[in-house]
Amino acid sequence: MKACFIGLGYIGLPTAIMAAKYGNMNVLGVDVNPSVVEHTNAAELHIVEPGLQDLLQEVVSSGKLMAKQSPEESDVYLIVVPTPFKGNHDPDISYVESATKSVIPYLKEGDLFIIESTSPIGTTEQMAQLIFDERPELKGKLYIAYCPERVLPGNIIHELINNDRVIGGIDAPSTEKAVAFYEHFVKGQLHKTNARTAEMCKLTENSSRDVQIAFANELSIICDKAGINVWELISLANKHPRVNILQPGCGVGGHCIAVDPYFITAAYPLEAQIIARAREINNYKAKWSAEKVKNAMIKFELDNHRKPVVAMMGLAFKPNIDDLRESPAKRITTEVMQGCNNADIMVVEPNLKAHKVFKLTDYQVAYEKADIIVFLTAHDQFKSLPWRDDKVIIDLCGIFKK
Repeated sequence: MKACFIGLGYIGLPTAIMAAKYGNMNVLGVDVNPSVVEHTNAAELHIVEPGLQDLLQEVVSSGKLMAKQSPEESDVYLIVVPTPFKGNHDPDISYVESATKSVIPYLKEGDLFIIESTSPIGTTEQMAQLIFDERPELKGKLYIAYCPERVLPGNIIHELINNDRVIGGIDAPSTEKAVAFYEHFVKGQLHKTNARTAEMCKLTENSSRDVQIAFANELSIICDKAGINVWELISLANKHPRVNILQPGCGVGGHCIAVDPYFITAAYPLEAQIIARAREINNYKAKWSAEKVKNAMIKFELDNHRKPVVAMMGLAFKPNIDDLRESPAKRITTEVMQGCNNADIMVVEPNLKAHKVFKLTDYQVAYEKADIIVFLTAHDQFKSLPWRDDKVIIDLCGIFKK
């Protein structure tokens, strides 16, 4: 069996590696970025993910995985490309369409076509129609399905293998064919449904998380005004046997939770009331956080008659990864720097060697030098730092729970 993965990003590359390692198949990884192709073929990981470098080295050296910029004839085609939203929060499936069009010339009877990219309801059927419009002779002779990923960056290797998957075909034979494919390398249970339900399942999972985080973030804002330690409050409330409040942060980021709810609200604006409000709350938490930092800078200057040195600790959207997509920490840092009035601001992200916009500072150097410390992302390195009474510490992610 030969499998062709279109997209070698944070999900496509790890999944391609797992399929090559455990799936007893040859894998072609396709990406439009020549640098990604070059690094992959050199067995050099272009993302940060624990344990993945050794597996990449193994499957490349064994010839099980290679990368190119264009597809080749295969037996299975997987679409694993981004699905961002447009300026008005309408979902943009142009990458999925482009990836689908790129494999149409190579499709043959009996092939399996799978979309893993997060997609609005009906996208799989829409791509099927796109295929059959160009290749009408293949209608009824292809297997087409949708199977969303549900992994946590930083633990992708384990979760790709062990998590349950939801698989929905455009018809029952397509579902069965897709299930048989994933059985090659997934140990978790494979749950069968139809394509539309599988698409909605992915959106529902991340919208549910967004709503739960919004409650915690709103609670943190209330507690800040009320003079209550929100970390202690949540810990006490969670002693109730049926209460499980999540931890607040400086907003919500990533290409899933911060994006997927808009796929529902765009299609169902009148019905998706709680989902839409949760998005507003989590976006507001980032703005609120930026204002809190700027107000602390103003107070420091008034009290000390000099501008403060500020350390913005963390750019990634979650701990211990290098992924900055939709990161509230990045947005907050940008807003603070734009309104800093020439204050000395250091930016810290221990999971990045460099950044094209921000000059990065070592976290220990920044912690020692800064007057105001702003914890935005709860990286493990930060948790080793001692509390300093001589610093103004703004803990937005629970490093010290103070």
